[in-house]
Amino acid sequence: MIIVNNINKSFSGEKVLKNISTLFEPGKTNLIIGQSGSGKTVLMKCCIGLFDVDSGTIEFNNRVFSNIAEKKRKHIRQEMGVLFQGGALFDSFTVEENVMFPLNMFTKMSLKEKKIRVDFVLEHVSLENANSKYPSELSGGMIKRVAIARAISLIPKYLFADEPNSGLDPKTAERIDELLSQLTKEFNMTTVINTHDMNSVLQIGEKISFIRKGQLWWEGNNKEVMHSDNNELNDFIFATELTRRLKNK
Repeated sequence: MIIVNNINKSFSGEKVLKNISTLFEPGKTNLIIGQSGSGKTVLMKCCIGLFDVDSGTIEFNNRVFSNIAEKKRKHIRQEMGVLFQGGALFDSFTVEENVMFPLNMFTKMSLKEKKIRVDFVLEHVSLENANSKYPSELSGGMIKRVAIARAISLIPKYLFADEPNSGLDPKTAERIDELLSQLTKEFNMTTVINTHDMNSVLQIGEKISFIRKGQLWWEGNNKEVMHSDNNELNDFIFATELTRRLKNK
């Protein structure tokens, strides 16, 4: 479990996050939604330690990550998997080398053990026998699945995904959603997904945090989100004709 307690974050005197408190639950897909510039990406980056908070705390299973020294953060970072927008694979590395990268960085596993782990996670994302391919040989959806395999190679307790469906066609995006949901359950991970994709919200949003102007504006699940009386949330969710039709069904 990740507990965010009253955090604030400013850049150049402008307050981007304002007294946000929430929790992200294990075994669930926890979604952060909001308009561009709302602060949701900053919130995620604070959670993984790319940004330090100005005040407040972020706890990982009762360990206050936001207040400890950088060297001590390494132990918690070993429990994290991060899926960056676009995949962020190394172009000059094979699929196997990309997936093995966190294992080389954080473990003392033998090469044989690393190869077994690589095969294990590639099988979980349905990319068996893709070990020797390079990113240039892969489709957009395959790149995202390799990135997911890399993110789970350490079998993390916490998985963070930034816009995992960005740039994908609807069918592939749905497959990525299903994969993230499946892996969350299988490994009992605390999964935090930053997304604009309303299909993701409706399909896998077990816990949804709506951020507006740097504040936590609403929380609920994918059933409650369709029937909320929060005007700002409704304006965001039902901005398209499709979602308006779904609400009126």
